[in-house]
Amino acid sequence: MLSLHQLTCFLATYEHRSLTRAAEELGYAQPSVSEQVRTLEKHLGVPLFRRVGRGVVPTTAADTFRPHAEKVLAAADEAQSAVASIRSFETGTIRFGMFGVARLYGGAGLVADVLERYPGVRVELVGRHSMDVQENLRRGHLEAAMIAVAGLSSEGMAITPIARDELVYVSADPARLASPVTAKRIAEAPLVMAESTYRDTDSARIVLRRMLHEAGYNPGTRIEVEDVETAVELVGRGLADTITNKGAAVQLLPRLAPDAGWVSLRPRLYDTLAIVHRAGATLSPAARLMIELATQRIQAIIEPV
Repeated sequence: MLSLHQLTCFLATYEHRSLTRAAEELGYAQPSVSEQVRTLEKHLGVPLFRRVGRGVVPTTAADTFRPHAEKVLAAADEAQSAVASIRSFETGTIRFGMFGVARLYGGAGLVADVLERYPGVRVELVGRHSMDVQENLRRGHLEAAMIAVAGLSSEGMAITPIARDELVYVSADPARLASPVTAKRIAEAPLVMAESTYRDTDSARIVLRRMLHEAGYNPGTRIEVEDVETAVELVGRGLADTITNKGAAVQLLPRLAPDAGWVSLRPRLYDTLAIVHRAGATLSPAARLMIELATQRIQAIIEPV
């Protein structure tokens, strides 16, 4: 029966044309290498080397056999690496980029999904905003992420849209929710908007500004805050209305603004969520797992694409 040890000794001897030098490279005794080569020759039924002086010369059979031996050893190395990768994966750290609203939808559930499969791992969900996450991707601090893609630079990135999230108008005044909200009504409304730091690059705001500009209006706000939870809470107090992702409204209104409701815009607007990683990258098992589980989580909450 062929063994990896035999193939290793054969290839070293073939490369060095010497049993002695093959033994030195492998750290074995020369008789041990000779025995492995002889056993291999006996198994194959052909001589692999001819002795010439103090060295050896490969036979035609050896020339024919060499590439096959290399493939077998390469496959064995690859198999060991794969197992080592999984072993490291099961006890190491998994990092995945996920911007704020996406974490609101599925962050805790995603972590629970991972730990259910691999209880020994450490999980990091990284990123407050899509722009932060994209920068981490570009710098190689993250393998993959889920981010909103309006305004995203696609240079050097592979982008796979997975879901779209409707933007809705949220108010505690039932009269303002009686019909879909137009650009004119938005321009006149007392709005609180989240993502104040990222107001110029925020995906939802880019989509909204585009709608207003096309209708001839300039967007304005009454209140600026950083997180969507604060915006929704202010709506619940009747201090302002907001425009946010429908998924966020569904998640947050029962808890932070139980007397508020939401209505669609006219025309309907959508924020697109996508899986993003560097173009041409070979993703690790950990990254592929996070992509699979995060996609399942988000598509169960908002509309798949």
